[in-house]
This record gives sequence, structure tokens and C-alpha cells, in this order.
Amino acid sequence: MDKQLWVLCPICNNKTRTKVREDTELINFPLFCPKCKTETLINIKHGKVTIIKEPDAKTQSR
Repeated sequence: MDKQLWVLCPICNNKTRTKVREDTELINFPLFCPKCKTETLINIKHGKVTIIKEPDAKTQSR
């Protein structure tokens, strides 16, 4: 039987409401943390979580 893991919030390091198995792969997954109330885009492969950094919006200058 595959082991299930809780996905931890990359910001506050608490459990989220999401559980994944070791063989689960997530790409561009919007992870919501109920404690710190933030949503973060993550990738999960082989149980390793990586955060996707989005570029900040810049104002257009003329």
C-alpha cells in the first residue's frame, strides 16, 4: 500500500487539507492554506514540493 502524505504549506509550514500519495505528480497546483489564508502555486513530484515563483506585475511606462 502506498504511503499518504499531508501537503504542508510552504509559507507557514502547517498541514493543508490536501493529501497525496508518494506516486502523485501535481503540476501548477493552486494550494490553499486555511491557516495563513494564502494560495501558492506548487509542483509535486515523488513527494517533493517545489514552489512556482510568479513574476511580479510591473506597471507599464510610456
